Amino acid sequence: MRVEDLREQEAVVEAVLFTMGQSVEVRQLAAALEVSEKEAAEAAERLRERYDSEERGMQILRLEDSYQMSTRSKFYSNLIKVAATPKKQVLTDVVMETLAIIAYKQPVTKADIEKIRGVKSDHAVNRLIEYNLVYEAGRMDAPGRPALFATTEEFLRRFGVSSTGDLPEMNVEQREEIKSEVEEELNLKLDGEVRPLDDDALAALASAESGEEDGVASGQEEPGAVTHDQPETEKNASEENPERDFVTEANDQIGYNTEGNDTEITQEEERHEMRRY
Repeated sequence: MRVEDLREQEAVVEAVLFTMGQSVEVRQLAAALEVSEKEAAEAAERLRERYDSEERGMQILRLEDSYQMSTRSKFYSNLIKVAATPKKQVLTDVVMETLAIIAYKQPVTKADIEKIRGVKSDHAVNRLIEYNLVYEAGRMDAPGRPALFATTEEFLRRFGVSSTGDLPEMNVEQREEIKSEVEEELNLKLDGEVRPLDDDALAALASAESGEEDGVASGQEEPGAVTHDQPETEKNASEENPERDFVTEANDQIGYNTEGNDTEITQEEERHEMRRY
């Protein structure tokens, strides 16, 4: 195809994107160009690369299977001097946490979100829908037909990614660190996907640990272990009356003499009897 024809295709794509003012699907661009969707996507990509190389004030965004023309974010401070300041949408930690779960697990139900977070998430999900970052993508084929939630094009725009496949992945070190923290906090054993182990896996783990303990117990005493032999008579006395040693020791410390005390009580009773007569 001639260079002039390629340039004309880019001009048509530019005109369509400017006129629409929102994202335009590739199939719509193909209809405008009267070419295949593959050629339409190639024309849009050429236009996007040209805008980037010339560092224009406008840019072409690729959003999944759509394209959109928009201003560059670095000119925001210049734009608000002549345009109305858009209302800021505050994303709290709770909302961001919920959004991250939906972004990486989509489509996902509210019950699954709450299972991961451990708390109710109605408010966070509703706020994300209000901000147009999340939408109801359909219904699960299950009892009650719970709603499935997924991210929107606005989410891709706001976070500067072309598709959910471009979201950053967690490296192995971060995964292991989070796994250890969660296990310590919740006292759970997690698998490689940072999910609680099922009953069979826990039973196998407990059996393995029990086998290790039995191996240590059946062997000889550990090096450095100190044992003290106790006379048989003292051992039997302690077993029969476990409080005996404690009481005897306490009496010795405070000088308490049971026999002497009984004698004093007896003499006092005798003097009392003599006064009666």
